[in-house]
Amino acid sequence: MISALVLAAGLSSRMGALKPLLPFGDRTVIEQVISVLMTCSIDDIVVVLGHRHAEIRAALEKYPVRVALNTRYQEEMLTSIQQGWSEAHPATNAVMHVLGDQPQIEARVVRQVLAAFREDPNGIFVPSFNHRRGHPLLLASSYRAEILALAAPQTMRDFMRAHAAEIRHLPVETDSILRDMDTPAEYERELADYLNRVHH
Repeated sequence: MISALVLAAGLSSRMGALKPLLPFGDRTVIEQVISVLMTCSIDDIVVVLGHRHAEIRAALEKYPVRVALNTRYQEEMLTSIQQGWSEAHPATNAVMHVLGDQPQIEARVVRQVLAAFREDPNGIFVPSFNHRRGHPLLLASSYRAEILALAAPQTMRDFMRAHAAEIRHLPVETDSILRDMDTPAEYERELADYLNRVHH
C-alpha cells in the first residue's frame, strides 16, 4: 500500500496569488497534481493544507483524497510533512512526498519511483536529473516514528543526511522533478510548457 502526501499548506507569498488554485489547463494547479497521482496506482492521497485551506478544500471535494490540516503551516515545511505522515493510512508501506506547486509532475516519474520501491521495499527513493535530487520522493513507512519525532531546528534535510546510505537515486530523463513554481514568471513558464506538451 502506498500513500502520497501532497504538500499544499504554504503562504504562496512570492506568487502573490494562491498557488494551488491558479488555473492550469482546464484544471487548477492542485487538481493537476492530484489527477496525475490518480493514474499511478497510489492507494491513499492525503493533501496537507494550511493557508486558506477552506477554499482549496472546496476545490478538492470531487476527488478521492483526504485532507490533513496543518495549523502550524507558517513554520517549516517539516510541519506539513509530519502532519501528513501522522494522517497517512496506518497500514501503508511507503509514503511519497509530492509538492503541491509542481503541476508538471509526470506520471512516468511517479511510476518509476513506485516500481523501484516495489522491487526492494526498503529505504528512500529519490528521482535525480543530472545528479540533482528532485520530487516526488518515496520513503518506506519504517521511518514514520523518526520523521514524526523530528523537532526544530531539525529539517527533512537533516533526516536525509542521517540516512544518506539508504537513499537510492533513480536517474530520470526530465528536469520536471527539479522545477517548482514560486513566482508569477515561473508559473507562466510551467503553464506554457504544459500547454505546449498537451497540444503536441
